[in-house]
Amino acid sequence: MDNNQIDGRALILACSAIGAGLAMIAGIGPGIGQGYAAGKGAEAVGRQPEAQGTIMSTMLLGAAVAETTGIYGLIVAIILLFANPLITKYMSLIG
Repeated sequence: MDNNQIDGRALILACSAIGAGLAMIAGIGPGIGQGYAAGKGAEAVGRQPEAQGTIMSTMLLGAAVAETTGIYGLIVAIILLFANPLITKYMSLIG
């Protein structure tokens, strides 16, 4: 094989690395959302200190739900980098 050509396995690995990086962008949204929710929660507690328990529990539940998006992105990135099903399929196709 000529040194100027890229084989299929190298192309799959390169595209998987790019895809893993793009999947990690999914962590930006939950970070911004959780910061915004914490700020609004502190603002609400400042206005109504007697409702602190309700506000905090609602805010923590919302943060937990928002965090799942970032975790899904992390799982996709780990699968693409370490347990890449595309490499296995490619290897079975070429023999």
